[in-house]
Amino acid sequence: MARYRDAVCKLCRREGVKLFLKGDRCFTEKCAVERRAYAPGEHGQGRRQKMSEYGMQLREKQKVRRVYGVLERQFRHYFDRASRLEGMTGERLMQLLERRLDNAMYRVGFAPSRPAARQLVRHGHVRVNGRKVNIPSFRMRPGDVLSIKEKTIQLPVVQDALKGAELRPKVPYFDIDRGKLTATLTHLPSRAEIPMPVEEQLIVELYSK
Repeated sequence: MARYRDAVCKLCRREGVKLFLKGDRCFTEKCAVERRAYAPGEHGQGRRQKMSEYGMQLREKQKVRRVYGVLERQFRHYFDRASRLEGMTGERLMQLLERRLDNAMYRVGFAPSRPAARQLVRHGHVRVNGRKVNIPSFRMRPGDVLSIKEKTIQLPVVQDALKGAELRPKVPYFDIDRGKLTATLTHLPSRAEIPMPVEEQLIVELYSK
């Protein structure tokens, strides 16, 4: 499977917004977007030309792909599925991505970043309704209970995530029990509840051409 191996902070600088790819570091003054608010590369500080309509649509699509860590083919699969569901395609697309297991681990504060959450899932540290699930793209349903192995709680990556959980924006579609370290998906999130600074309608326009 293809994997991005360069500095992830370059992706945030390229999009011009925080994509929260390095976890809690993104909430501090060490964030690359805060320190160097221009695109990476030799011409990053040069004068930017006005972006075309296609360019704006492409940037929104790339932004969402990079946030959730999915490849182009997989992202297109999500879009095709969203287009077959009732309701607005853009909102359904965001719902499908938010329900990914690795994203859920990050949202509830059990992992410092989505890449870290993905690794915890793949290594068998995560449970859904008491059963081990090692597929990061596993789609949670309302009523599903997310938890982590008791021994996993002692891992430094999990402890760091729990300490920095208060920095994260609250998500009303998860009922989190900090004492038991469990989180229940209470309902499908509406677009207004998803803390993502993206115009998903531009993605719909891009794929509808």
